[in-house]
Amino acid sequence: MVALQIFQYQAQHCTVYKEFIAGLKINPANVKTIEQIPFLPIEFFKTHSVVSTNDPVQVTFTSSGTTGITTSSHFVTDVSWYEESFRQAFQLFYGDIKNYTILALLPSYLEREGSSLIYMANDLIKQSQNPDSGFFLYNHDELEKQLKKQQQAKKSTLLIGVTFALLDFIEQHPINFPELIVMETGGMKGRRKEMIREELHDTLYKGFGVDAIHSEYGMTELLSQAYSKGNGIFNCPPWMRIITRDTNDPMSILPGDKAGGINVIDLANINSCSFIATQDLGKVYPDGSFEVLGRFDNADIRGCNLLIA
Repeated sequence: MVALQIFQYQAQHCTVYKEFIAGLKINPANVKTIEQIPFLPIEFFKTHSVVSTNDPVQVTFTSSGTTGITTSSHFVTDVSWYEESFRQAFQLFYGDIKNYTILALLPSYLEREGSSLIYMANDLIKQSQNPDSGFFLYNHDELEKQLKKQQQAKKSTLLIGVTFALLDFIEQHPINFPELIVMETGGMKGRRKEMIREELHDTLYKGFGVDAIHSEYGMTELLSQAYSKGNGIFNCPPWMRIITRDTNDPMSILPGDKAGGINVIDLANINSCSFIATQDLGKVYPDGSFEVLGRFDNADIRGCNLLIA
């Protein structure tokens, strides 16, 4: 299995992962199944350089954070892995990008450097080869005009937006565009009170006149994304997989019908670490789809104290 081959490679060449595994007193040679692979707590991207190659860094993706909060850095030595991952995933879930107008309402991401989401959205906009595709900051009047233009022309349109910006938009410019694909990327970024998914999506349904809200599950530390076409149920591309762990025992993998901490296998992360223990809580269904149920209450995942910078 490719995942096990990548594990053996990263256990040898990714210094922080190698030391983490040693701290757990695990011999990589004894790891023969997916369930035995140790998952690196995502917190290490805040304190260490997580790379498994000596190649020069091409781009550094950084997470957003409020003042005083340490942010994650993902040092990407070959950005073509990221480009290939999100391009193929879009093709898999939505078809040919050239059939779409891509509108991106991502103000908080546009206002800082190092956003992997902006990198992806910018590339998708270019790949669409559509002069109407583009970014919007706080120019909601212009976005409303563009959406109405798209609706009148009966053109397939995808609006990808950070949650607070989508809510800000529909408060001033509610529309009824049933054919529109609205994809929220999560995140209030301190701009609004957090909402449970059902309440959020109900508000967005009404504001855009759609019957489903799509979502993207991705993060700075991953080079792949999962997508939901409604009801908060996400599906992964074939090179990405979600499994859940016991919240009290990070090395214990749970059966699919039990909620637990989300572990991500992302084979596109070949030059960093493909086995990440996130701070999200979730549940995996028999078909491999999954649901995100929330976040850990404690800031640091158990196991982080095995390596202290």
